[in-house]
Amino acid sequence: MSTLRNKVQLIGNVGQEPVITNLDKGKRVARLTMATNEHYTNSKGDRVTNTEWHTVIGWGKLADIIEGFVTKGKEIAIEGKLTSRSYEDKEGNKRYVNEVVASEILLLGGAD
Repeated sequence: MSTLRNKVQLIGNVGQEPVITNLDKGKRVARLTMATNEHYTNSKGDRVTNTEWHTVIGWGKLADIIEGFVTKGKEIAIEGKLTSRSYEDKEGNKRYVNEVVASEILLLGGAD
C-alpha cells in the first residue's frame, strides 16, 4: 500500500500547447495544462459538466515524448504524484502552486 500514498491518475484533454524548457546540464521539463470533466445530474434534472484544470509536469524522456506527440486538444492519460510549492511573484507576494509530476503518459486519441 505504500505506493498509494501519493498517486494521481487523470484522463483528460490538453488545454494548450505544451511548453518545453531546456535547463542546465541538458535537463528538460515539459509543462502543460489538462482538463478533466465530471458529469452529473443536478436536483432539477439538468445534466451538468464540471471541468477541473490541472498543471502537469514531465521531466527528461517524458518531456521528449510530450514535445513529440502531445498537442492542444489531445486526449491523454497520466499517472504521477501531486506536489506543492511556493514562490514570490514580481510584486513580492507569496504564491502557492499545486502540480502533478507525471511518471507515465498514455496517448489516447482525440484532437491532434
